[in-house]
Amino acid sequence: MSNKELCLAYLKRYAEKNINEIGEMFDDEIILRDWNISVRGKPNALVETRKNFDAARSIAIEPLFLYENQDSVAAELKIILNESDELYVMDVITFNSSGKIQSIRAYKGNINDKQPK
Repeated sequence: MSNKELCLAYLKRYAEKNINEIGEMFDDEIILRDWNISVRGKPNALVETRKNFDAARSIAIEPLFLYENQDSVAAELKIILNESDELYVMDVITFNSSGKIQSIRAYKGNINDKQPK
């Protein structure tokens, strides 16, 4: 499976709030960082992921652009929370040689960065 396919599989599981399958995708020493938190290790990353799931009734993720290289994917995303709250995010996801996610670094976009119509 390519890094792009792994990234899309992760995003699908995230939108489904499938914490068990996400846990299977994480490396034991994963680094998870966004504009609010920075944690290391699968247990800590899963706690933070579950907090996000608990805070949203629904999550829809639309990949706007994906860039893949040898060990990572940069994904520009439009995320809809609770059917109405728009969030634009750039995820940079790195993978180890076994296809496990080593790190996810998320950068929040500005609401004014919406895609032109």
